[in-house]
Amino acid sequence: MSDQNAPNPQPLPPPATEQSSGCAASPPAPLRVAALADYHATRSTGGTQRALFAEIGANAEVLLLCGDLTNTGLPEEAENLAADLAGLRIPIGAVLGNHDCHAGRVEEVKAVLRRANVRFLDDEPLCVHGVGFAGVKGFGGGFAGHMLDPFGEEATKRFVAEAVNEALALEHALHRLDTDRAVVALHYSPIAETVRGEPLEIAPFLGCSRLAETIDRFQNVRAVFHGHAHHGMPEGRTPRGVPVYNCSMDLVGRVQGRPYMVLGV
Repeated sequence: MSDQNAPNPQPLPPPATEQSSGCAASPPAPLRVAALADYHATRSTGGTQRALFAEIGANAEVLLLCGDLTNTGLPEEAENLAADLAGLRIPIGAVLGNHDCHAGRVEEVKAVLRRANVRFLDDEPLCVHGVGFAGVKGFGGGFAGHMLDPFGEEATKRFVAEAVNEALALEHALHRLDTDRAVVALHYSPIAETVRGEPLEIAPFLGCSRLAETIDRFQNVRAVFHGHAHHGMPEGRTPRGVPVYNCSMDLVGRVQGRPYMVLGV
């Protein structure tokens, strides 16, 4: 059920000429936010998408990378993404995805991308022209009345605990923002609506409503971006009515004809 008073991203004006990471003043025009997910950099992709990121830099004032930045979580893969980002001159906020965790070298992957001016939102929020950005990876667990409960085997309890911990981390990150407008970046979806189109059997592993419950407690959240559901739906809303956008590159490319989205917030 949507709240008619819930915020909507506004139509996009021409790009602003001034870019800043400060939160001291908020311009009257919406901030142009580009978002993409599921880039899946491999050992052979270095430098192949520089034109794409140059296009993003010309069309947006900030870029969100919503997880699965690498294919198997190797630092060498992250180096290739860093090469593609080399010419970008706008702020970049990111969260990791499940693929980025596979090799068990998360801190090495982060270190590589930090050298390319990527800020990981689970470590530190980002502020651009008065808009705050917070984010976490998120986790699975199911949606609404079908969420997994911490009952039974210890393995089940640990699974649910991971989902709860990610929601708590998001709550902490949002509390750190002192801005009238906030944007959330996730990898896993906070709602069922944007994973529809994926096989029903895997839906509980694509996101969790605990994330939406956290988001809806913050009145300043204007938009949520996530990835992970390559075959899902492009947009939906939290129970309070906050817009949620699935920015998986495969999906956005099919819907919009380019592998990223740009919205005014």
